[in-house]
Amino acid sequence: MEYLPLTSAALIQWAANATIAFIVAFALTPLWTAVLYRYRLGKKVRNTGATPIFSLLHKSKEGTPTMGGVIIWATTALLFFVFSYFDSTNIASRAQTILPMGFLLMAAGVGLIDDLFNIFGRGPNSGGLRMRHRFIAYTFIAVIGAIWFWSKLEWSSIYVPFTGFVDIGFWFVPVFVLIIIATGFSVNEIDGLDGLAGGTLLVSFLVLSTVALFEGKFALSAFLALIVGSLLAFLWFNIHPARFFMGDTGAMSLGVMLGVVAILTHTELYLPVFGLLFVFESLSVIFQIIWRKLFGRKLLKSAPLHHHFEAIGWGEPKIVMRFWVVSGVAGVAAVLLILLDPSFPLLGR
Repeated sequence: MEYLPLTSAALIQWAANATIAFIVAFALTPLWTAVLYRYRLGKKVRNTGATPIFSLLHKSKEGTPTMGGVIIWATTALLFFVFSYFDSTNIASRAQTILPMGFLLMAAGVGLIDDLFNIFGRGPNSGGLRMRHRFIAYTFIAVIGAIWFWSKLEWSSIYVPFTGFVDIGFWFVPVFVLIIIATGFSVNEIDGLDGLAGGTLLVSFLVLSTVALFEGKFALSAFLALIVGSLLAFLWFNIHPARFFMGDTGAMSLGVMLGVVAILTHTELYLPVFGLLFVFESLSVIFQIIWRKLFGRKLLKSAPLHHHFEAIGWGEPKIVMRFWVVSGVAGVAAVLLILLDPSFPLLGR
């Protein structure tokens, strides 16, 4: 990895990238929204009888355009390639940013297909790709990345908090795949209320961007600034009542990239801290399934966790804002732990 001393120029570059991304995404959003509404690219709420509470609570949202996440990854990709062409910010780093950019686009492509299947009534119960097909597709992407990291970049270790780097050899490959799949699907789980996924992802990428700055990985931090700016513009239109939804093309791509960047910044084992709500959301689904199998009844009124709070009467904005608060506190806690970790590879150590 490339390590450089932290300078004010790096901070200015980060702020400039985030601002430019926000302006571009904000300007593109009305155009993309017009396309979504004109061609009625709206989400269908599945009503198979398996999730009666969810179907009832979200029936009013049927028809609201999805694939709003295109704004985030398209703006990021556009500016990434423009900046790379002019080489004005040194953002295109083979060691830091090209891989995350590739993962973002690959996962976005699979998510886009899933969203289109949902919109046009393809797949089981007109709900998009089957779960096993999505799992296979994202696992394939993760395996490609894992082998590339292990064989081409010669990565074979993970960072254990307050301990140091531990070489795990070829086990790095399955660990990498597990992190990517878990992060991708966990972010997808939390994408269920207006502004919820966008706000929690914003905190996570701010944490990773901050850590990248502290590590001297300025190309990576500048790249993440594009994500942050694009996410802010997306949130402007996605807060309740949402103008459009993120869709799998946004949630899965950002979730997969979140896992990749966590590995690049050696924060993979800190990910459950600043991504605390992603963990809770996934665990709520897992426990719900296990509980129902063992005892024949639900543990929660509805899963994932945010739908449970909906079912017991919490208003959507109340749930989202409280989740934002928890996410923010968890993000600050993660940064503090990293700064206090004497073994973490920060600048000057």
